[in-house]
Amino acid sequence: MFESVRTHRRWMMLFMLVLIFPSFVFFGIQGYSSFIESDNALAKVDGSPITQQEFDLAQRDRIERLRQQFGQDFDPKLLDTREARASILDSIVMNRALANEASKTNIVVTTDRLREVLATVPAFQEDGKFSYDKYKAYVASQGLTEPLFEQRVREDLRKQALLQAVVESAIVPKAVADRLDTMLREQREVRELRFTAEQFLPKVTVTDAQVAAFYEQNRSLFETPESAKVEFLVLSPETIAGAGAVAEADVRAYYEQNKARYGADEQRRASHILITPDGGDKAAAGKKAEQLLAQVKSKPADFEKLARENSKDPGSAAQGGDLGFFGKGMMVKPFEEAVFKLKPGEISDVVESDFGFHVIKVTEVKAAEVKPFEQVRGEIERDLKTLQAQKEFVKAADQFTNLVYEQADSLQPAADALKLKIQQVDSLTRRGLPPHISTRVVDALFAEESLKSKRNTQAIEVGTNTLVSARIVEHKPAAVRPLDEVKAQVRQLVERREAVRLAKEAGEARLAELKKQPSDAGFSPARTVSRSNPQGLPPSALNAIMRAPADKLPAFVGTEVDNAGYLVAQILATKIGEAGSAEQRDGRNRILAQQAAAADELAYAEGLKARHNVKILNSDFQKPTGKPAEAGKAAPQGEAKK
Repeated sequence: MFESVRTHRRWMMLFMLVLIFPSFVFFGIQGYSSFIESDNALAKVDGSPITQQEFDLAQRDRIERLRQQFGQDFDPKLLDTREARASILDSIVMNRALANEASKTNIVVTTDRLREVLATVPAFQEDGKFSYDKYKAYVASQGLTEPLFEQRVREDLRKQALLQAVVESAIVPKAVADRLDTMLREQREVRELRFTAEQFLPKVTVTDAQVAAFYEQNRSLFETPESAKVEFLVLSPETIAGAGAVAEADVRAYYEQNKARYGADEQRRASHILITPDGGDKAAAGKKAEQLLAQVKSKPADFEKLARENSKDPGSAAQGGDLGFFGKGMMVKPFEEAVFKLKPGEISDVVESDFGFHVIKVTEVKAAEVKPFEQVRGEIERDLKTLQAQKEFVKAADQFTNLVYEQADSLQPAADALKLKIQQVDSLTRRGLPPHISTRVVDALFAEESLKSKRNTQAIEVGTNTLVSARIVEHKPAAVRPLDEVKAQVRQLVERREAVRLAKEAGEARLAELKKQPSDAGFSPARTVSRSNPQGLPPSALNAIMRAPADKLPAFVGTEVDNAGYLVAQILATKIGEAGSAEQRDGRNRILAQQAAAADELAYAEGLKARHNVKILNSDFQKPTGKPAEAGKAAPQGEAKK
């Protein structure tokens, strides 16, 4: 069982949940500040506001994670869409609603479960084992205490338990699964006749009046957004130039004072035989453990054999009870205390834990050791430089804040005093988010006073130990490009729209003829398609083909192809494909189960939002619904020639 705990990886997904959906747990500030926050809320959950600051934090977190994944070439503008903003806000909303729901349940996360989860997190491991030093360092890097961090993990575990219960309860009835499997295997032999926009472009004539009408009805398509040329300074431990070489004496002194940091704690290798109570009969389990103890003490060489035959730990029984090496804090307390009292080769008395009764044998001990100075010199130098830079940052932060405020006509005085490099963005928009330019910085830059005076913004905290001040050098208001400038582009759009319309009309006319008098003329060679193998057919065409009645064949169906024209399909035959091997059938069933689980999870999420009165208050953060209106739909069409 312990081996399973230490090698099991399912909880890595939970840790990703902790990273991807960070907890936004704040204690409300009552009174005036709460009133102000509510007025500026992007959304509300159970009446509690989600602020722009919370959104900025989540957006920065997502950008940083994507940068880590894709490198510095990742373009933050990919998140500068309504869909991306809605997705980020939705994750915050769901996190808050889940937290509120979990607080109403009786879900309990035990200390053993918490220890089990933390022990499997790669960030807390060294050489594949849990490292308390790494754990402490990580918690400290987040600016948290251990109890607060562990409380947040418990809260996330409770939220995960709610979602997991929904996913694991998803059931696809056999009759439904069989029907869906049949639909997936259904095949149809078809031929197609396409009417493409390209075929009809030579037949289209567009007048200047049509171009002008389309332009007037769709001016937003030709708008250049408000933008600005911007200078900015970043103050952080990394940008401070003062952190130079570290004296040898300081490095050695630090090593002597912190030797424990550079050592490996004592580790022990042990095997065990676990007996669990059958039907809750602890007395019988304890008696059996005592009998096994007597056997191994009388014949220690049989320990592995007895473990394979009797141990109820599925993770270690096959290995003769071997648990490998582990340090303190990895096992439950009674087990750990017994192991660290034994010498190599010694066998414990029967030890009782929450898992059952154990007979333990220590097989090997790795003594604690300290890495030599030369091996860790580089690491210490880096740490000391970081500490030095952080100290200098604290001293420089006040100076930076004062300089950008007191000499607000330029960033140069602050840059000269602190040896910082002035950086530049040539075309920043209100939605632009290059590195270090957070939403707060953008809002400050495009504030009315900043646009008017072009003075430095105040020092704005955009991350831990990171301050930014920026100023507008040149501002360009939003403007619609004149028709003369975009006339060729507009004409192409109108011509394309007209060609698509003509293709659709021709396709619909041909379909009507074929239904009256079937013909093979003009159709492509026959091919077999299915829902799982569309053979390159557009989704709209595949749906029309697979949904068409097959009681009278051949049959003809037609469908529009988005912005491409019209497709007429002739359905010649239909059949159900082979069921395949048991492995293939199981694979399809797993896919169906996953889809059912995803549908249940989506339904649960929507229900959760309704129960907790979720309201999105800013339209810029709402998910787009439905298709946008067709561009230029009302423009004159009568002058296109066939």
